[in-house]
Amino acid sequence: MADASELRTPIAIVGAGQAAARAAQALRALGHAGAITMVGDEPHRPYERPPLSKAVLQADDAPATPVLPDAAFDDSRIDWLAGTRVQRLDPAARRLHLADGRTLHYERCLLATGGTARTLPALPPGAPRTHYLRTLDDARRLRASLRPGARLAVIGAGFLGLEAALSARRSGVEVTLVESAPLLLGRFVPAALSDWLARMVAGQGIALHLGQGLAAARADADAVHLRFADGAELAADAVLVAIGLVPAVDLARDAGLAIDADDGGIAVGPGGQTSDAAVFAAGDCASQFRTTLGRRARIESWHNANEQAAAAASGLLGLAPPAPAYPWFWTDPGEHNVQMLGLPAADLQYVCRGDPDAAGRALWLGLRDGVPVHGVALNTGGDLRALRPLFEQRVAIAPEAFAAEATALRPWVKARLAAAAAVAP
Repeated sequence: MADASELRTPIAIVGAGQAAARAAQALRALGHAGAITMVGDEPHRPYERPPLSKAVLQADDAPATPVLPDAAFDDSRIDWLAGTRVQRLDPAARRLHLADGRTLHYERCLLATGGTARTLPALPPGAPRTHYLRTLDDARRLRASLRPGARLAVIGAGFLGLEAALSARRSGVEVTLVESAPLLLGRFVPAALSDWLARMVAGQGIALHLGQGLAAARADADAVHLRFADGAELAADAVLVAIGLVPAVDLARDAGLAIDADDGGIAVGPGGQTSDAAVFAAGDCASQFRTTLGRRARIESWHNANEQAAAAASGLLGLAPPAPAYPWFWTDPGEHNVQMLGLPAADLQYVCRGDPDAAGRALWLGLRDGVPVHGVALNTGGDLRALRPLFEQRVAIAPEAFAAEATALRPWVKARLAAAAAVAP
């Protein structure tokens, strides 16, 4: 008789987020008929994280947005171990040791462990009036403190902090947004857009402090007390710490899998394979070679989680992975939409089409030797998508023609593609 503490599965998925759910769905679409066991430490079925800093913060009763609707999740026939933590991965024995004492034997394993919120030692998770935003339960706890007139300090003005600050402001909260860097999203978007975003944030009534280092922080039962490098002090009813993500790679590292030294992610090949032939990884925890950068990189995005999940599903079944998609990312700061195609790099020259101050719409292309490598669209996502073939086929452009708003964009793209095809060897 089998030991009830020993479970077996052809494919084990560690993690129950975006990449995990999409990988399970892709495995079924590719014909895998065997069991799929998904182990997740949250009690919720896989849900999408982008709404956590927007819709979930703006309504007490906002539901989670499932990665797969209930019918699709059921059709994927997932053996779901909810609220269960994997304590150790043993690649040699192809075994997962669970925190409840059970073991799970697998033939192949996918690590879709995502990441955890980077923390401030002075404001650790669980401190009074202190919030981090990574899970649905985190968002619901923060939402409970966002009452009209309440004072919220947001430490970190990256994508998450910026969206959360604007969501809180729309709920009538008095918001202070603090960023140690001199520009908003300065590592990701052109300086002109950074400046526009700063003006937009200030116009929403948010007190914005850029280039402001945090010298000390303390939370007690009455307030959160912050002191900055210039000596200024601030008291708030609640604080959200949004200073980035740490990839969850402890299982992989402790198991001896290769970890990229630069970005801390699990090193994977095109099909998600790790340094162990039976273990794959996808999503925020995975570091993959990026052609436009000439090096490995982790990409923390909804789109990347889906793309790597599909590639890993192919790899798990011994199939050739699909061609890698050009990286794409979006954020919704307030009522606006910013979309990005490709990855930023220090050597790019940017050219702009449109005037964000005049129309609230603009499109920037980052060029390398005349070839678009990075695109950033402010409320012009459709135009950026029309340009995608130029990126994918590495077609050089005339910057002045792109920047001229009299140029009809889609016919221009079609003409550039035709001209490039005519001279191709």
